[in-house]
Amino acid sequence: MTDVLRYTAFSTDPEGGNPAGVVLDATGLSDRDMLGIAAEVGYSETAFVFPHSEPDSFHVRYYSPQVEVPFCGHATVATAVAMERTGTLAFHTPAGEVVVETDGATATLTSVPTSAMPVSAEDLDTALQALGWEHDELDPRYPAHWAFGGARHLVLAARTRERLADLRYDFHGLADLLRLNGAVTAHLVYEREADVFDARDPFPVGGVVEDPATGAAAAAFGGYLRTIGKVRRPRTLTIHQGDDMGRPSVLSVAVRHNRDRVRVTGAAVRI
Repeated sequence: MTDVLRYTAFSTDPEGGNPAGVVLDATGLSDRDMLGIAAEVGYSETAFVFPHSEPDSFHVRYYSPQVEVPFCGHATVATAVAMERTGTLAFHTPAGEVVVETDGATATLTSVPTSAMPVSAEDLDTALQALGWEHDELDPRYPAHWAFGGARHLVLAARTRERLADLRYDFHGLADLLRLNGAVTAHLVYEREADVFDARDPFPVGGVVEDPATGAAAAAFGGYLRTIGKVRRPRTLTIHQGDDMGRPSVLSVAVRHNRDRVRVTGAAVRI
């Protein structure tokens, strides 16, 4: 029987953060096995760890209840803490190598190279229709983009916190748009103050209404800010996510103007 650990990431409270399943030894498991385990666990992602030939290195794959995803930040943080190690680890993921530094209670991942590109007018109209948002409810300082940080995300910024708080969307309509564009979540943000954002992440592609904390999207968002010229100096962002779901999460995101890799830090605790 496969041993599945349960951790929550980006929180020190088991009642907060984003829960992830962690299988520290997935040797012998097939794709079908892993998908079945992830569906049974029921969290937005479960991480599966395989041996690697190099020291302090591991192959890691991530499954939602419905699909495999190329990279998952919260499950990466959860896995690093679940390993009960300290130091620097290398996770070889379908998206590429992700370096993770951990002290046994928190973990900092360094993303693969990030990138971003504008959303077409047609796709933006489709996204807003699915979300039930109007064009004038978007923050004009943050243009809609597809952003990548190991997985692809739709980035939309709300003009008000009230707009972000009222999240009722067309599950299948948004899922179809994301799939057509090779994306996994919609990363919806609101700028609370300089370097502090609130975020919500619908994840219908994985069969999940909303993620309470999304490290991959946080990395992509950091790269997005760099792409649109809002990182002229090193910035450390604080992203609050999960508050509207009753699972408060805090993500720290370090972005540099001269580097396309983004560092995301958070705590994790066993559930």
